[in-house]
Amino acid sequence: MKVYDTNAIRNVTVTGHGGAGKTQLVAAMLFDAGAVTRLGRVDDGTTTTDFDEEEIARKHTLASSLAHAEWNKTKINIVDTPGFANFLSDARAGMRVGDAALVVVDSVAGVEVQTEKVWAIAEEFGLPRMVVLSRLDRERASLERSLESLRGVFGRAVVPVTLPIGEEHAFTGVVDIVSMRAWTYTGDGSGKHTEGEVPAAMAEAASAAREALIEMVAEADDALMEKFFEEGTLTQEELESGLHRAVQTAKVFPLFCTSATHNIGIHPLLDAIVRYVPNPAEREIPALARNGGEATTIAADEKGPLAIFVWKTIADAFAGRITMFRVMSGTLKADSTVHNLTKDAPERLGSLLVLQGKTQTNIAELKAGDLGAVAKLKDTQTGDTLGDKAAAVTFPPIKFAEPLLSYAIEPKSRGDEDKISTSMQRLREEDPTIQYARDAQTHELLLSGQGQLHIEVTVAKLKRRFGVDVNLKPPRIAYRETITAAADAHGRHKKQTGGHGQFGDCKIKVEPLARGQDFEFVDDIFGGAIPRQFIPAVEKGIQEARQRGYLAGYPMVDFRVTLVDGQFHAVDSNEMSFKTAGRLAFKDAMSKAKPTLLEPIMNVEVYAPSEFAGDLMGDLNGRRGRISGMDTRGAMTVIRAQVPAAEMLTYEQTLTSSTGARGSYQMEYSHYEEVPAHLQSKIIAAAKAERGEKAEEEEE
Repeated sequence: MKVYDTNAIRNVTVTGHGGAGKTQLVAAMLFDAGAVTRLGRVDDGTTTTDFDEEEIARKHTLASSLAHAEWNKTKINIVDTPGFANFLSDARAGMRVGDAALVVVDSVAGVEVQTEKVWAIAEEFGLPRMVVLSRLDRERASLERSLESLRGVFGRAVVPVTLPIGEEHAFTGVVDIVSMRAWTYTGDGSGKHTEGEVPAAMAEAASAAREALIEMVAEADDALMEKFFEEGTLTQEELESGLHRAVQTAKVFPLFCTSATHNIGIHPLLDAIVRYVPNPAEREIPALARNGGEATTIAADEKGPLAIFVWKTIADAFAGRITMFRVMSGTLKADSTVHNLTKDAPERLGSLLVLQGKTQTNIAELKAGDLGAVAKLKDTQTGDTLGDKAAAVTFPPIKFAEPLLSYAIEPKSRGDEDKISTSMQRLREEDPTIQYARDAQTHELLLSGQGQLHIEVTVAKLKRRFGVDVNLKPPRIAYRETITAAADAHGRHKKQTGGHGQFGDCKIKVEPLARGQDFEFVDDIFGGAIPRQFIPAVEKGIQEARQRGYLAGYPMVDFRVTLVDGQFHAVDSNEMSFKTAGRLAFKDAMSKAKPTLLEPIMNVEVYAPSEFAGDLMGDLNGRRGRISGMDTRGAMTVIRAQVPAAEMLTYEQTLTSSTGARGSYQMEYSHYEEVPAHLQSKIIAAAKAERGEKAEEEEE
């Protein structure tokens, strides 16, 4: 495998909304560059970067993958990322190792939900962006409408660099307005084309587009702006060098017209990646100083100190852990020892790998800016920094989203519970947005993720890779119980048997606390009515009782217990007796203090096209939600609301169906509120029925 110098490397992350045509674009790029011998097709399950069985079955990318091609003696590393909201964190990780983002936009749909989100991530990382307008061969495809949509959201800096020759089914090629040459394709997927003069019918449109491009390039550079004012245009050399700088500084976002399924317009895109995307040495790399964590930057110097950033981990059932990385600085050689600067531990590297989808090729070394992989590292995980032990910097870890949705899982075979834990640990190394834990209150195994699709895909991986088959069921909502009135109560435990008996007596006062105050115990005993050594036992009895609840078995919170009086027996009193007395006092208090149920309330943000805003607000109101605000961003609307968690369990399916998968949402815990009276009886009855069933199972 050939080793490339830093200035002969380009790293592009292909990103955009789900279903916009990213993977098909990558397939066409690889084929036209000669990296593969056939044009893979998503519909046939034959693309290089969608190789997972679940991806092939669903016909959508579910995890970032890596490929590469050589074009004009330059290596182009391509990171193909998922476009669904459930997998946005994986796309974010892929963008951390790119030097530019190819934002793929469907020429029928225009800017969609995830288009805006990935654009914002690219902006956050300071990445240059090039827009690839896909599927121009389809019915209702339109450069004009797409450009209007793009400029409405991202501004006038989105400028066409190629124009379509024909649209919809008549789309046969493109005009490159930088070179003012036309590329006409056979349209059979072979990529065969002829290069020639701009068609006469398009000469005026091409000239106007070129003038618009020259003006935008001039605006991005003061010296060129002065020249433009003086002469009214720029030379060819000034245009090309100025466009390179304008792309690199994210002041111009060139747009390319394509049809990846018919393999049209890909060659000018590959040319543009080599010409306009910065090589790794042309960008400053954000880093953190090891001596204090201050933000700094380093250069991608192949002769500099070795520094490597791990951006993804793959849990392979056979090969073990495969670690994917970018060499940020220095040169990495196979069979060498590096230091994990994050974990402060040495790591021995074996063979270095270059990935073409799932195909692995050994390579002797990788220079600064290149992407590669290595198998079976001991301690290294996603987000870690590797390098020389004395290295001066580490790299900021990747921010992964918190889980939005949890499902209870139970193994179909009784012996699989231990296997679930070890398998989930492996999958969590691959996808840190997964969480897996046993709920202390409900005693259920909870699998948490970014949405229903994310959890379904994780369960499919469990079965396929590790042979663990589980059932999914909606989790119990973590309700709480509390009191609404103050009350006095008495607990007396007296038991006489042969020899020493048992005696404990306590009087308590309970009163509500503000929401979120949990529990408070106050010792207000005077005169030794209860000996000091037995008071903790009273509290312990009350604590145990409150964890089991009173109404429906949910923990009792937000109340104060004051121990005011009691009695003891010099011989028969002991800790167990007062613990039992505390439980009895709690039960007596709850019968008088008007207990009630509390439910978790979530802060919810819904992001969808404005045309659906009315219906979505109506749906949230129907879920007992309270709308707290609404913003319009271009063609999109953001709705903010507070909604009970119990009402959000099925929200993802509703949002997907009502918006045609164009909406997304995120939510986080806000606070607890009292459940409306008409719903409490149903929740209590269901909880008691479930506890009864469990008791019967235990008896069996």
